[in-house]
Amino acid sequence: MKTIRINEQFKEDWVRVLNHIANLFFEDSKIVTSDEADMHIHFNYSVGSNFTIHTASEMLVEGKTYTSNYSINYETEGSEKEQGIRMKRALSHVMLDVLEQYTGMTQEWGILTGVRPTKLFHKYRKQGLTNTQISEILKTDFRISDAKIELMEEIVDRQLKTIPDLDTIGRDISIYIGVPFCPTKCAYCTFPAYAIGANRKHGRVDSFIDGLHIEIRAMGKWLKENNMNITSIYWGGGTPTSIEADEMDALYKTMFEAFPNPETIREITVEAGRPDTITPEKIEVLKKYGIDRISVNPQSYTDETLKAIGRHHTVQETIDKFWLSRNSGMNNINMDLIIGLPNEGIEEFQHSLDESEKMQPESLTVHTLSFKRASEMTRNKDKYKVADRQTVSKMMDMASHWTKENGYVPYYLYRQKNILGNLENVGYSKPGEESIYNIVIMEEVQTILGIGCGASTKFVNPETGKITQFHNPKDPAAYIMTFEDAIEKKVEMLNDLYNVQLSK
Repeated sequence: MKTIRINEQFKEDWVRVLNHIANLFFEDSKIVTSDEADMHIHFNYSVGSNFTIHTASEMLVEGKTYTSNYSINYETEGSEKEQGIRMKRALSHVMLDVLEQYTGMTQEWGILTGVRPTKLFHKYRKQGLTNTQISEILKTDFRISDAKIELMEEIVDRQLKTIPDLDTIGRDISIYIGVPFCPTKCAYCTFPAYAIGANRKHGRVDSFIDGLHIEIRAMGKWLKENNMNITSIYWGGGTPTSIEADEMDALYKTMFEAFPNPETIREITVEAGRPDTITPEKIEVLKKYGIDRISVNPQSYTDETLKAIGRHHTVQETIDKFWLSRNSGMNNINMDLIIGLPNEGIEEFQHSLDESEKMQPESLTVHTLSFKRASEMTRNKDKYKVADRQTVSKMMDMASHWTKENGYVPYYLYRQKNILGNLENVGYSKPGEESIYNIVIMEEVQTILGIGCGASTKFVNPETGKITQFHNPKDPAAYIMTFEDAIEKKVEMLNDLYNVQLSK
C-alpha cells in the first residue's frame, strides 16, 4: 500500500477522485492531506477568464521529482456541478501523468474510472458528434488509448445494428428475475447465491418460489394496466436452473400469463451458468416456452481451478452439458471465461480458448477477475495466487485475437472496481446473436424492473435519463418476509416515473 500526501485544502470529492487514480497503480493506496507519506504530490490549479482550466502537479518520491501540466478550454462557463467535474478531470490528468512517469505503467483507460465506458461514447453521439470528434474528446479529455477507443466505437456500432431503436426504447421496460440459489457459492462471487440444499431443507426454497409467483403477478398487473411493452427478460441469480424442472415450468407459466404482450418480447434469457444444474427435463421446460438463449458457463477448462474457486463440477461436465443443450435445440448459448483465476496463466487460458473453439457458442463473455469486497476470495486474498498485470493484459489480447479469428464481434463492455490490470469485461457474439438485455442494462437506456431475491430495479426516466434504484433483499429469508412491501414500493415508484408520460 502507498500513502500519497496532497494539498491540504482539497475538497473531499476531489480527494476521492484522486484516490481512484492512485488505485490504478497501487493496491489499496491512501490519499492524505497531512502526516507522513511515501510520496508527495503538490497541485496548482486555476480557472482563466475564458473558461480555461489550468492544472499542474509536482511529485516528489525517493529523491526524484516528476512534473506535469495540463490546460483545457471550454466554450461556456457551465453549471457549478459541471465546473466541479471539469476540475476533477483536469486534476486527474496531471496526477495520472506523474504516476505513469514514476511507475512506467500506461493506463489504457486513462482517467476513466466509470464502469460503462461506451455509455460515454453514446452520450457524445446523441449530441450529434461524429465518431472522429468523439475519439478526439476521449483521447484528449480522458487520455484513453487508441486501442480502447476503437473497441468502444466497434461496440457502439454493433449495438446500434442490434437495436436500431436504442435511442427510443426508454418508454419500454426490461425485466430481471432473480433466483438466489446455486449448488455452491463461487469464491469470487458476491451475487445472491445460497446453497440450495440447505435452503430447501429449511423450507426457504418453496417459500421463496411462492413469493416470486406473487411478485411476478403483481408487477405484471401493473404493466398490463399501464400498457407497457417489455423489451427483454433475464432470469439470473444465483442460478435459476438450480430449482426443479416442475418449479421452473410453473414460474414460466406465471410469467407468460402475467406479463403483457408476451409475443412482442424480443428476448428471454435463462442463466444456466452452473452445468451441474442442467438436465434434459429442464431443457424440455425451456423449449416448451420457446426459450433458447441460455448460459452454460465454464469459467475455466482446468479442473484444479474449478475446485479452487468452489465450483463442484468438472470440465467434462461443462462440455457434456453444452452438447446436451445444443443437441436438444438450444440455439443461442452463451459461455463465460474469467481471466486471472487463481493459479492460471497464459497456458491455462490458451487451453480454455482451445476448448471453446470446439464448441463455438453463439456468444462468449470474457471477464477479468475482480476482487469484489464481500467475496470469499477478497476476505482470504493471501490464499489465492493470481496473475500479474502483464500476464492478464496478454490474456485479454489473446481473447481479442481469438474472437476475431473465430468470427465473433464485441457488443458490450463494462468495468469493475479492483479489476485485475485495470482491464475490462467484454461480451463477444457471432453477428446477429447479441444479447439485447446485456446492451440495455449496460447502456442504461431503459428501466430494468427487478423481481425476486436480490433483484435491483433501475428506474430510468425516459425524458431526462435520471436514474434511481430500489433493491429487493438479497437474503431469501428476508425476501420471504418483505416481498409484499417491495411490490408496494416499486408500484409507487413506477407510478411516479411513468404517470406523466403514460397520460399523454
